[in-house]
Order: sequence, then C-alpha cells, then structure tokens
Amino acid sequence: MWPNREETDRLLDDARKGDVGAVDKLLAEFRDPLRRVIDLRLDPAIARRVDASDIVQDVLLEANQRLTDYLKKPDMPFHLWLRHLAQDRIIDTHRRHRLAQRRSVDREQAIARPAWADESSISLVAQLIDTEATPTSEAIRQELQHKLSTAIDQLSDDDREIILMRHHEALSNQETAAALNLTEAAASMRYLRALRRLRTVLVPDGGEPADGV
Repeated sequence: MWPNREETDRLLDDARKGDVGAVDKLLAEFRDPLRRVIDLRLDPAIARRVDASDIVQDVLLEANQRLTDYLKKPDMPFHLWLRHLAQDRIIDTHRRHRLAQRRSVDREQAIARPAWADESSISLVAQLIDTEATPTSEAIRQELQHKLSTAIDQLSDDDREIILMRHHEALSNQETAAALNLTEAAASMRYLRALRRLRTVLVPDGGEPADGV
C-alpha cells in the first residue's frame, strides 16, 4: 500500500536540494496510505465524530514542518516515520475524545472498520481457516468479513497491531521490527503467535467453521 521506495527516495533527494515541488509531491503520494493507517485504527465510535481526513491533514502538516530535521537524520524509512507521526495523532485523538465526551461516545453504536472490508481481509481469513480458494460469493465474503472483524476485536492490542502492520499495511518483517523497536526474530515470533491466536478465535475447535464457511 506504500508508494514505490525508489520514487520516494528520489523525491527525498530532491527535497534535500530545496525542491519545494518535490516536497509537495512526496507528501501527496502518502495521503492515501496514511488514510488507510488511520482508518484501520481509529475507534469506530470516535470515527463518527472525527473525519480521518482531518487527521491525515494534521499528520502531513507536521511532517512538512519537521521534514528538514528528518532529512538531516533519517533514522528510519520515510514511510515508517510518517506512520509513527500518524500513530501519535491517533493516540492523541482517542485521548481527547474519550476524556471530553466519554459517555456520549461510548453509548454510540459501533460501526465496522471499513478498512477490514477488502480483498486482503478475505485472503487472510481464507488462509487461516484452510479454504482451498478465496470465496467469491458476496454472501460468503460478507460473512468472512464479519467473522474477521469480530475475531480481531477479541485480540490483544499487540496482536491486532502486528496483524494490521504485516497483512493490511504490507510491511515486511524488517520494517515491522523497526517500527515496533523489536529484533526481527522477535517481530516474526509475535506475528506468528498473533496469527495462531486469530485462528483460534475464528475456529475455536481447530477445524472448519460450523457453518461450513
């Protein structure tokens, strides 16, 4: 889901040379990926009140303000740096809205995270429940999306986060390890354990789901 790495590096090099147009293009390339990162993590109740696009805009504004410092000392790949800024904004948004309007927000009916309703979600469920092929029936797709959403909500924050990073953001194990400040071996083990726990929730008895999906 992230822009091409070579193109990103080229734009970063141009930005170092003072090319304002390169900065604008660079940040524009990451608008949609950042929106996906935020959609995946924004609490559904708060998403009713806060437009994810506003959070994306805040992240890009902060990135623009801090880009010079980043270019002087790029301690991590650019996309990981941006998602780190996004994570901080998400945490701040949750904190502010939960503290300020806890009762009204918590009473609102939750809505499904739209980012789960995609092909990668279906592929993940199909893999975990050992289906021979990704289902194409719309009814089956909707059922699998519902099962996945329910199962994800039952995972711990750590398990949920690493599945989002590896499967929905398509981050490599190396990138995930860097983002979580883990060794690559530890990140790989955490991911495998999260997948096992997710499968246990999806298929509690270790076999196929009772309804045959």
